[in-house]
Amino acid sequence: MDTNIQLIDQAVEYIKAQPGFEKPEFGIILGSGLGRLGDEIEATAILPYSDIPNFCKATALGHKGNLILGTLSGKPVVAMQGRFHYYEGHSMQNATLPVRVMKRLGVGTMLISNAAGGLNTDFKVGDLMVIEDHISFLPNPLIGENLSEFGERFPDMTCAYDKELISAAEKIASKLGIRVQKGIYVAGTGPSYETPAEVRFFRMIGGDAVGMSTVHEVITARHCGMRVFAMSVISNMSNDTTESRVLNDADDVIRAADIAGENMSAIFKGIMESF
Repeated sequence: MDTNIQLIDQAVEYIKAQPGFEKPEFGIILGSGLGRLGDEIEATAILPYSDIPNFCKATALGHKGNLILGTLSGKPVVAMQGRFHYYEGHSMQNATLPVRVMKRLGVGTMLISNAAGGLNTDFKVGDLMVIEDHISFLPNPLIGENLSEFGERFPDMTCAYDKELISAAEKIASKLGIRVQKGIYVAGTGPSYETPAEVRFFRMIGGDAVGMSTVHEVITARHCGMRVFAMSVISNMSNDTTESRVLNDADDVIRAADIAGENMSAIFKGIMESF
């Protein structure tokens, strides 16, 4: 058996052995400052990543580092309170292992969130952006031997972000009176924030928001055949000039994401109720 498959299955076996385990329909990944949705889950188990075989340690600011099993909006879910980033020194195989674990557990739909810098000048801090597509400067997580048990060698990314889920999110937001944007997410390695020249370049190539996560999870989920919905909280506006005195600050990112988290939670719960 492939070593990577063994690592995945060891984690799956541990999670399935938890009392009251129920096959989850939805997988949720909660990014920086967005852990409040996890607090709304009727949990049957809260598993620190350090207890789960082959899970990495979450070191990013604002990431609690727990895997939650339970129900939300009447649906069985598995949720990550914090993710694994490439900039933390994890290999892409290790950083995306939880996505494949979720697939093995039974997840069919992934809901993914992040805190991102605003590139689009029409955006403002606190806006929610539905991700329609992405541009990635991260290493592709599928590089290496293909895990054919999960998907084909060359998965198509034309509709990486599910159009039906996007449409549902827009209707839910409109009904609740929540302002949402739509746009393209640019992913970089981090952990340094973007230079003004990079910000101008990302705008030029069509980016609306920029961050250091999400894309590796989306690619892996699509390789596994899962439907994907992803949303960014615009937690700061990226600087496009060296004259700016408004510098990027990680604590500010967490605060802005936390404030917007309530609206994002409402949209995620609405999506689950609709499917």
